[in-house]
Amino acid sequence: MQLRYAFRLYPEPGQRVALARAFGCARVVFNDAVRAREDARAAQAPYPKAAVLSQQLITHAKNTPERSWLGEVSSVVLQQALRDVEAAYRNFFASLKGERRGKRVGAPRFRSRKDARQAIRFTANARWKITGGGRLSLPKIGAVKVKWSRVLPVTPSSVTVIVDAAGRYFASFVIDTDDETDRARWDEPDPEAAIGIDLGLTHFAVLSDGTKIGSPRFLRRAEKKLKKAQRELSRKKKGSRNRAKARLKVARAHAGVADARKEFHHQLSTTLIRENQAIAVEDLAVSGLARTRLAKSVHDAGWAQFVGMLEYKAQRYGRTFVKVGRFEPTSQTCSTCGHRDGPKPLHVRKWTCPACDTVHDRDHNAAINVKQTAGLAVSACGAPVRPGLVPAQREETGSHGIPLRARAA
Repeated sequence: MQLRYAFRLYPEPGQRVALARAFGCARVVFNDAVRAREDARAAQAPYPKAAVLSQQLITHAKNTPERSWLGEVSSVVLQQALRDVEAAYRNFFASLKGERRGKRVGAPRFRSRKDARQAIRFTANARWKITGGGRLSLPKIGAVKVKWSRVLPVTPSSVTVIVDAAGRYFASFVIDTDDETDRARWDEPDPEAAIGIDLGLTHFAVLSDGTKIGSPRFLRRAEKKLKKAQRELSRKKKGSRNRAKARLKVARAHAGVADARKEFHHQLSTTLIRENQAIAVEDLAVSGLARTRLAKSVHDAGWAQFVGMLEYKAQRYGRTFVKVGRFEPTSQTCSTCGHRDGPKPLHVRKWTCPACDTVHDRDHNAAINVKQTAGLAVSACGAPVRPGLVPAQREETGSHGIPLRARAA
């Protein structure tokens, strides 16, 4: 199983210049490779192989006056940029053939220095290392200060250095972990412990046991600050240094909101996975809901990110995770007698079943129905699903989970 560990970097001014040079060189090589592929396609010629591109765009280019500055950065960074082009085209063609799961992938596009995210990758061939003082030593950049929030379980073979729109630097390590070791970190929950989750806006989540987790509304709470920063940005002259400073201020404000939301999702998902053997959640049509008048609140809740965390953590720790179909009438069906009462407007939060006279809380009733429907799905599969390989996640928090009692309060 592969997991990604990300740590904050604090490069010195000279190291920032060296990193910017490395980002730029990798971007140029990437764009040159995409251009070579597009020229070959336009001429209806075979695509040039990676070895040919390496010779033309790196080895030979370094000896020309126009590209001599490519020699100022590690050659491994440039080679990895070519590999990124190969992977991008491979994913694109696999998507066209229907061989790739998930959303369709478009053709590789040219990278820009104005992109919100820049990244370079160092493999073992670059001879990067973690020094005895805890710094990250990178070739032709130097020993960069790292904020280690936890210990790496094994020695990684590569490191990716990333700078985001807010000007923050990160070192990202992908490592292979042992499934059994991961599961041994936590005590096994009660085998019968199962929970159904109904996601919403009034409450972020309502559980089938009656627990209600409030919605933090991170974006709504920061809206006043964000509006002020955006107004200041709009008044700055384009291309000026003051506009660059204002843009950075806006990006940092948005990054703070996104980080707070991600931390909340990590803590809540970790707590649910730790305490339950089986978890069921409704497969919401987020893209459809995001086109309604509730779009801002839907995006602020971040349901897709939360459900994704539940899914990969369930696979990692051997839990059963089930998605209930979005067309299941969980809000229309009485969880006590099974009577279907029909659709209800959003302002109806409580209703009485006409068949058995049971008074239902709309969200709690839906969470119970999600659990019951998922139980049927699990029984049909025959047994709890064993975990498989999990794609590397962008990052995973090291914070301990917050008990549900605290969240409900």
